[in-house]
Amino acid sequence: MDVLSTSPWPWYLAGALIGLVVPALLLIGGKQFGISANLRHLCALGGSRLPFFRYDWRREGAWNLVFAAGLMLGGWIGATFLMRSPVTVAVSDATTRDLRGLGLTDLGSLAPPELVSWPALATVPGFLTLVMGGLLVGFGARWAGGCTSGHAISGLSSWQKPSLLAVIGFFAGGLVMTHLVLPWVL
Repeated sequence: MDVLSTSPWPWYLAGALIGLVVPALLLIGGKQFGISANLRHLCALGGSRLPFFRYDWRREGAWNLVFAAGLMLGGWIGATFLMRSPVTVAVSDATTRDLRGLGLTDLGSLAPPELVSWPALATVPGFLTLVMGGLLVGFGARWAGGCTSGHAISGLSSWQKPSLLAVIGFFAGGLVMTHLVLPWVL
């Protein structure tokens, strides 16, 4: 158990397990993998009066809500019981130089405090990035008919052209964020 809790799993094992998600979901009733629909399910569960949220969320989304709860529970279990020491992220020398040039100093943590902290959020660029990023991600996931996990795992594995376009758009957006927006924010 020590190896599983302190080291990343090999790519061939993790990739194979992720790849088995799609056939497993198809076997249990033709389900599609994705997380972004859970916001709609939560709004429907809350009894929203908007027509978009009036549907049988139990039939369409209960399994997905349980899956999302399992993700959160699994993350909590991993962070609480399986972490033996603080996680350090290995970053290449070239990336370290580039990030230090942008003003990031704590490059060993999972979330650099210059980007993910209350003081960073209190700045105008940090707040606008959070608000605009949240709106764009929410709008994009709705417009694309799903999130990155749904399109990249379920959509691409079933050869759906809209998923290929969505994944290309996700990567293009990531490149724009990294090379244009992130330097502005920092």
